[in-house]
Amino acid sequence: MINNFMTADIKEIKNFYGEAFQILNPKREVPEIEVEFYPYIGINNTIRVRSGKIFVRLAELCQTAPLEVQKALAFILIAKLLRKKVPPSASQIYRFYIKSQEIQFRAKENKRAKGRKVITTSRGEIYDLEEIFARINSIYFKNSIQKPTLTWSVRKTFRILGHHDSTHETIVISKSLDDKRVPLYVVEFIVFHEMLHVYHPTLQRDGRHYNHTPQFRRDEKKFAHYETAESWIEQNAKSFKVKSKKAKVKS
Repeated sequence: MINNFMTADIKEIKNFYGEAFQILNPKREVPEIEVEFYPYIGINNTIRVRSGKIFVRLAELCQTAPLEVQKALAFILIAKLLRKKVPPSASQIYRFYIKSQEIQFRAKENKRAKGRKVITTSRGEIYDLEEIFARINSIYFKNSIQKPTLTWSVRKTFRILGHHDSTHETIVISKSLDDKRVPLYVVEFIVFHEMLHVYHPTLQRDGRHYNHTPQFRRDEKKFAHYETAESWIEQNAKSFKVKSKKAKVKS
């Protein structure tokens, strides 16, 4: 449990930003600073300057953060605003806080309550994700994985071909793969990879997240067409994007 004894009010927090500005940029007068908590879904914090005034928006999830965390965050945001080096101690304090189990749990629950996952369909023009999932689940997982929501992405993406959202229990596969030029084993491999994220949940250790553990990588190589699929993706990802753009222009 995080110790929230001695949390800061807005006035104290504003003073932290003024102090950080004065230390990081002693030659300039500290401008007027406005700080407010904002109902971001995640742990987002923003800082900007408008008409010579600094505006800071902090995630509501950080509202009960201890004094030392608020001060650390102030130095982080002011340093980024001034394009200065972030003090290592500030980064360490803030990172330890937001990576704690309690804050991660609250962030996940907040995302679940306020977030909205865009779902299209599992049945594409070429490939059916439901059929692929069932086949992969039977062959590699002995049907041990409970089926999450399966959907093609709204837009074609080429850098991220798939992702697993544990909060909304959803696997999203890039619409760019629903194409007759893409071999079935490539789509199966991407689905298999995301299913491994369900099978091997993210590990938290020392405030850090580990998604692709050694066991994950070992199991990933058990896919029958692992090397062929990896090779196809590496060789075709960039050219496939170019071809798609050309096709779009012609149509």
